[in-house]
Amino acid sequence: MDQHIAESIGRPDLIRLDDRLVCLRFETMKVVSALAAVRHLLDTGVVRRGDTLLDSSSGIYAYALALTCHRYGLHCHIVGSATVDHTLRTQLAVLGATLEQMEPCSDLKLDQKRRVERIHEILAAHPEYHWMRQYHDDVHYLGYRAIADRIREATGTADGLTVVGGVGSGASTGALTRYLREGTDVPADVELVGVQPYGSVTFGSEHVTDTEMIIAGIGSSIPFGNVSHELYDTLHWVSFEAALAGSVDLLRRHAVFAGLSTGAGYLAARHERERSPHRTVLFIAPDTGHRYVDTVYARHREAAPIATLAPREVTDRSELALPWARMRWNRAPV
Repeated sequence: MDQHIAESIGRPDLIRLDDRLVCLRFETMKVVSALAAVRHLLDTGVVRRGDTLLDSSSGIYAYALALTCHRYGLHCHIVGSATVDHTLRTQLAVLGATLEQMEPCSDLKLDQKRRVERIHEILAAHPEYHWMRQYHDDVHYLGYRAIADRIREATGTADGLTVVGGVGSGASTGALTRYLREGTDVPADVELVGVQPYGSVTFGSEHVTDTEMIIAGIGSSIPFGNVSHELYDTLHWVSFEAALAGSVDLLRRHAVFAGLSTGAGYLAARHERERSPHRTVLFIAPDTGHRYVDTVYARHREAAPIATLAPREVTDRSELALPWARMRWNRAPV
C-alpha cells in the first residue's frame, strides 16, 4: 500500500496500443525524479526535514516538487513560468508551496533567463535553501531505474526496443535509456529517439522559430547540464501544428488523453515503428491533457490527419524546417 499520493501518481501505466507500439503513461512524470532525488538528499544528509527546496519550473516539476515536499515534511519554493495555470496555482497554494510566477512573456528564452536570475536572488537572500537544479543535477536520474526494470519485465527484453520521448532536462528519456542499456554482459539493443520543439538550443534548433509552440518541458532556450547527448540515436523536431495533430489522433484512435509533448512523441514513435518493422517502440506520455483543453483539444477540428504528415529527413541542422524534421544523431557527444 502506498504511504502517500505522490507514490501513486508517480507510478506509470504501460499501455500496448498495438503489437509494436507501447505508451508509458504518467499522470505526472516528474514526481518520479523528485521523489527519488529528495529521498537521496535526505538519506545523505544534504537536506533535513523542515528545510526549503527551491527550483524553477514551467509546470509539471512544480507540482512534483510540491507533492514531494508534502510527503517528506519540507518547504517548497517555486519560481514559475507564466505558463503555470490557475488550476496548478491553486493546488500549489493548498499544498503550502510558495509560487513566484513570472509575468507573461512571448520570449521563452527571456522567461527562462528571468527565472534563473530570480533563483540566484533568492539564494543570495536565503543561502540555507537547497536549489534542486532539475536541469543540471544527475540526481534526478535515480527515480527512473525502477521504471526501466518494469519496462524490461513487461516487454520481455530490452533488445530491439526504441524509446521515444521529449528530451527536456534529460532526466526521463536519458535516464530510462541508460538504465535499459546497462545490467547485461552484452549491451541491450535499445535505441533512443529524442523529441524537441523548434527553437530549443539543446540540439541546435534555436535558429528556427515556431510562434505557437512553447513546450518548455521538452526543450530549452538555455543549456541544460544533465542532458547526455551521446545517449541519443535520432532526433525529431516537431511543430505545434504537428504535435496538435498527434495529440488529437492519440485521443481519437486510442482514447489516451495526454499533453502536447505526448502528441509530438506519438507522431515520432509511429514513424520510427514504420521504419523498423521488427522493433518495439515505446513512447513517453509525461502528463495528462487537462492543461491543454483550451489550447489544443478545443482546436481538434483543425487537426491534420496524421497520415498526411511525415518528417523532412535532414543531415544537418541548417536544413531544419517546420512542421516536422528528423535527423540521425548517432550518439554524438555534442
